[in-house]
Amino acid sequence: MVRSTQGSHREYAPMTDRVGSTYYYGSHVAMGAPRDLSRKDAYTSEQKKVDPTKKYIVGSWQFDKGSEKHRLPDGFGHGFGPRPINRGVDSKFTQQELPACKPILTPKWVISVFLLVGVIFVPIGVASLLASNKVVEIVDRYDDACVPSNVTNKLAYIQNSTISKTCRRTLKVPKDMKQPIFVYYQLNNFYQNHRRYVKSRNDQQLRDASKANETTLCDPEKTRDGMAIVPCGLIAWSTFNDTYTFQHNTNNLSIDKTDISWKSDRDHKFGSDVFPKNFQKGPLIGGKTLNESIPLSEQEDLIVWMRTAALPTFRKLYGRIYVDLKENDTITVTLDNNYNTYSFDGKKSLVLSTSTWLGGKNDFLGLAYLTVGGLCFFLAFAFTLLYLIKPSAVSLKQVHSVIPLDIFFANTLQVGSKMNYQQRG
Repeated sequence: MVRSTQGSHREYAPMTDRVGSTYYYGSHVAMGAPRDLSRKDAYTSEQKKVDPTKKYIVGSWQFDKGSEKHRLPDGFGHGFGPRPINRGVDSKFTQQELPACKPILTPKWVISVFLLVGVIFVPIGVASLLASNKVVEIVDRYDDACVPSNVTNKLAYIQNSTISKTCRRTLKVPKDMKQPIFVYYQLNNFYQNHRRYVKSRNDQQLRDASKANETTLCDPEKTRDGMAIVPCGLIAWSTFNDTYTFQHNTNNLSIDKTDISWKSDRDHKFGSDVFPKNFQKGPLIGGKTLNESIPLSEQEDLIVWMRTAALPTFRKLYGRIYVDLKENDTITVTLDNNYNTYSFDGKKSLVLSTSTWLGGKNDFLGLAYLTVGGLCFFLAFAFTLLYLIKPSAVSLKQVHSVIPLDIFFANTLQVGSKMNYQQRG
């Protein structure tokens, strides 16, 4: 029996497992439990046999319509005496009786849905993995390799501006790389999503030249000698400043650094009339310096950096190379190891990568589709096997899940946990 209460108003679903029994109602029987007369504390005010002509019974009360709402009579329940009526709004919405559509999940329907999902997802996963495997990628970590072996204090080394940080690295092309070849820098253990770091900027200053003195939220990089810093804030101050040049078979490879940022950022977030002022003029140099004769909308390295990353490991586009590279070709990279990642145990890597219709190299999407598709195939096979072995059990569970209990009661059927129902009529 299912019971729901609202104030003193109690409603009961029809009880169908008490047919033919003697019922006693009183202070506890009204709650839906038959009383044991052998108990000394048993209280009964009346005994009543079940009327076999009635279809629905609730405790010892008998009704012709199971959908009627019933209220306990005065004097019964937790105590005796008149009980106030606290009836809520009697509407289909408040009583949760609005009509609803529920799909009939037959075994054939469930199996068909799982098969359809598997047939769609598995090919997508295979295509995604094949596209990812076609990407040729070179990743070279250089933060440790570009520090001389006799240096014991890497932090002091990177902070000493009088020491040359130039470093040479040799890269070997593993497979043919078709243009365009994308050049990225990758940072590890750098939390650009830190709350204080993300807030340390002023978007109005970046967009509008008349707001150059607006440095709200830019602490600690707001002013220098009483003058506003443009662009202000920690994000701009810490712009990546390592540089790369490439040689291929003694020929220099030019790097195209145009259109490496989002066009929407250039057009709407960085003004064409806003120029850098007082930037990187303090004793502590955080990163890249900016040309004060070039507006912010054209400083694409800054724009790329200021679109902060969500994860501590990220890549940002440095440029593109429009030259085809052959397998086993050698590339010489001359880089300036300027950016300080040693103070927070960060890592720096140079990445050269091709792309496909799906983008760069990433196996996660393909593996995710294959996993879901394979799981659906397995479930379809399992349900098919279960349906072939025990079709009656599956169909019975389906009927019980579709037909409401107040209009259908199975007579002395034992399914699963031996639930007994009886049809009266």
